Amino acid sequence: MTTTAVRTEGVPLTDGGELRLTVAEPDGPVRGGVVVLQEARGVTDSIRLLVTGLAADGWLAVAPHLYRDAGAGGDLADGSDAEVAEHVGSLEPRQVMDDCDTAFGWLGDVGIEADRMGVLGFDLGGTVALHVAANRTLGAAITVAGGGIESSPWSSLPALVETAPELTCPWLGIYSEASDTDAVARLRDAAASSGKATDVVIYPSTGYRFDDDPDSAAEAWQRVLNWFDAHLR
Repeated sequence: MTTTAVRTEGVPLTDGGELRLTVAEPDGPVRGGVVVLQEARGVTDSIRLLVTGLAADGWLAVAPHLYRDAGAGGDLADGSDAEVAEHVGSLEPRQVMDDCDTAFGWLGDVGIEADRMGVLGFDLGGTVALHVAANRTLGAAITVAGGGIESSPWSSLPALVETAPELTCPWLGIYSEASDTDAVARLRDAAASSGKATDVVIYPSTGYRFDDDPDSAAEAWQRVLNWFDAHLR
């Protein structure tokens, strides 16, 4: 299935500002909607590939730009590590959740019901995705390489092991051996205690986010598609 071109549009906010959304639509029937949450460097080419890949599988995919001042592209692809850390530290969790709500609201406005909405987060966004899945009503959630498992990056949010027992929907976690696998195991147990369908997969790769291994990356992507296919109905 082919997709329409990726586009970025603005949604007016009540504070007079604007939230940019990068969107890709299926070239055919829409199966549901997925909010894609950015990595630490923003809405990068990698995130745009996730958006287009989901659209190719029939999902209306939308990525909110959480960094309001990261330039027209919405990313820090060429920024220094210090600049990235500064942007991550400046994120206000309440604003991030509000931006997620805006993206879900955008999907609702085009006719997507809550049980056909999912969230997929990569890196920084993976951390946020689990918090969203524990505090909002939706159909399914996926975290890819989300940090903050036992120590939250934000003082106003608990660590993921504390949040996971509150999951409101099926959740999939994808990690690699580059992670603290003991902490990931504790996250698996915490998520299982929610009573929702959960799964955690650890790939045998030493590279960050396992994406130095094409075979692992391909298998992980298929798990993502299978998870949404099974739970967004």
